[in-house]
Amino acid sequence: MSQTQHRPAPPPTVATIDPTQVATATVPAPVSALTLGVVGLGYVGLPTALAFVAAGGRVVGYDVSDARRAAIARGEVDLLSRDLDRLATLDGDDRLVLTGDPTQLATADAVVVCVPTPVDEHLTPDLTALRAASAVVVEQARPGQLLVLTSTTYVGTTRDLLEAPLRARGLEPGVDVFVAFSPERIDPANENFPVEATPRVVGGLTPACTRRAVDVLGRMAPRMHEVSSPEAAEMTKLHENTFRAVNLAYVNEIADVCQRLGLDVAEVVGAAATKPFGFMPFTPGPGVGGHCIPCDPHYLLWQLRADRTDAPLVEATMKAIAARPGRVVQRARDVLAEAGRPLAGARVLVLGVAYKPGVADVRESPALEIIERLRRGGAAVSFTDQHVDRVRVAGAQLTSVDAPWRTAWDLVVVHTLHADVDTHWLAHAGAVLDATYRLAGVDCERV
Repeated sequence: MSQTQHRPAPPPTVATIDPTQVATATVPAPVSALTLGVVGLGYVGLPTALAFVAAGGRVVGYDVSDARRAAIARGEVDLLSRDLDRLATLDGDDRLVLTGDPTQLATADAVVVCVPTPVDEHLTPDLTALRAASAVVVEQARPGQLLVLTSTTYVGTTRDLLEAPLRARGLEPGVDVFVAFSPERIDPANENFPVEATPRVVGGLTPACTRRAVDVLGRMAPRMHEVSSPEAAEMTKLHENTFRAVNLAYVNEIADVCQRLGLDVAEVVGAAATKPFGFMPFTPGPGVGGHCIPCDPHYLLWQLRADRTDAPLVEATMKAIAARPGRVVQRARDVLAEAGRPLAGARVLVLGVAYKPGVADVRESPALEIIERLRRGGAAVSFTDQHVDRVRVAGAQLTSVDAPWRTAWDLVVVHTLHADVDTHWLAHAGAVLDATYRLAGVDCERV
């Protein structure tokens, strides 16, 4: 399990809810005072909450983690700059209230569930958080409420975790309560597509459920696309992320082919991208990280295995993605060997450990496996990342090197290039292995 500590942003304060002062709502609030309950205030839930407040609504943010709620109240969270500004303006404002009391979800007109859905070490879906959150939402559900799942999961989850237990409580979806699935489309650090600039897909259990979900979620989205069922919406999310996984695995393979043929893969991809139809450029890299691409296709594969159905292309894709960090380490060995230096005892710096530029998130980051493999090979490994202070890899805690140019490295592995990173010193750093395929102005090797 890897951990990271982020460098804090300027601290605002956010109102917290007092359970003794909130009356239970029995009917939906007026449009001008619509309240949204957000379950899970992570990389999806918090931007969703801030977007809803910006659209004129009010949010009850529920998270089981005291530490997370406190970090949000202090402003020590990893967000787009516009969302940090929004959070700062909510200093003492009751339009965003934070609570660890699940009973306060009954005060909301609509509730969205935005909790993590990772996979475990065996690549099996871990539904612990989603099951717990869904159970809380069902327990607190009241007539008239809209309940929406947004977390990526298997096809049929909305019926299994919301519809069936709601019926057991005597609440009829589409009549007493409204239930839908609308997959999140958060792309951390992407300033071009915040919540309010990204279309949403929604599928309700009934037409009335879909209409209610469109009405609420459409307040913070430029366009709503309705599908026929929650299952169609659930599959849409799996298809979106599996599509990306397949293409990322493919372009990494093309990069290997170009390397063997003595070609520049960036030149080849750039040339292909001039075609105005039938092609979408993807960039090779050190592997695939984050909370979606390394995990989401496994939800599809897990469900298909239960039905004894094969998806050979997806299976091959995920094997290729899992193997990519090992390819980077092998190239590191090769580059060191060409310089007459074995991996054992080599001083290696990994430049950037976040899973993508512009974030402080190291979940599923290939850098962690690369560091672990290099250390197992006997290398003395350090890292530098202006967005991440510390990481824990295989039980060891590493701290970011603040001035890497002051040390003589046998090899620098470029893993993540943040927009504000200084790379000029790499021209004098000795051997450099660029796993991003984006390093410019430096004589380097490529994976």
